[in-house]
Amino acid sequence: MKGLELTDLDAFAAVAQRRSFRGAAALRATSASTLSEAVQRLEDRLGVRLLNRTTRSVTPTDAGAKLLERLSPALREISAAVEAINDLRDSPVGTLRLNVPGSVASLVLPGILPTFMRLHPGISVEVATEESFVDVVARGFDAGIRYEERLEQDMVAVPIGPRFQRFALGASAAYVAARGRPEGPRDLMEHACIRHRFPSGVTQPWEFERGTEVIRIVPVGTLVAGSIDIERAAAVAGMGLVYSFEEWLAPAFASGALMPLLSDWWPRFSGPLLYFPSRSHMPGPLRAFVDFIKSSNA
Repeated sequence: MKGLELTDLDAFAAVAQRRSFRGAAALRATSASTLSEAVQRLEDRLGVRLLNRTTRSVTPTDAGAKLLERLSPALREISAAVEAINDLRDSPVGTLRLNVPGSVASLVLPGILPTFMRLHPGISVEVATEESFVDVVARGFDAGIRYEERLEQDMVAVPIGPRFQRFALGASAAYVAARGRPEGPRDLMEHACIRHRFPSGVTQPWEFERGTEVIRIVPVGTLVAGSIDIERAAAVAGMGLVYSFEEWLAPAFASGALMPLLSDWWPRFSGPLLYFPSRSHMPGPLRAFVDFIKSSNA
């Protein structure tokens, strides 16, 4: 059909896959209004509504679902054809799209991306942060990073960042002077604990291990937050005990703002994994990133 633009088709696919104009805009590094205009042009030229839009959701119509089903493989083929040109370059160009949890965005990527991007000036990197495990292919990402998640059989996983990390427990000297120092994990039930709530609404139990012994407690306290900055600041102010990634608490330990507690019980766990689809033709930016990570781990 004359008048159809590939960019409009790509915009529709991005919005339909994400079921969100804002989410697709963040992934495409454009505005939601630009995508909305592209979808509207496509609908006008096809003479059919492709997306049902409400203030709370975006869902494909029957026509939109059928178009997306046929369109997605075609767009992947076009992307692969264009990407094949990267094989002829000394250094690949394009965009690398990553989906990562907040801990990786704060603790791992800042030590990796600057060097990688200096080595590959033709590559742009887009990082989306969310905590839940996602289907990176369906959501339009090149790869994801998660901690020991169950991966599909067709996914490849590569260690990225530290091979091992720990959770740490701390409190201010003022709090310890007022409430006492816990001698073991079970003593924490008598203390004010600053809890972390994930975006899903879940608050995890605190887990401690020493040798073969593992103790899990459900902490109690009057402060629950979804931000480590709030939790750490509250602990420094003497409001209670904070339990989080050791790297997040390390500066406060080093400055004396927080005291490490029960350090012989801090659990050790495997570091994050970069995961991506197993396929013979890997996009140039992703291939360069994987090669860079593997060489850094060597």
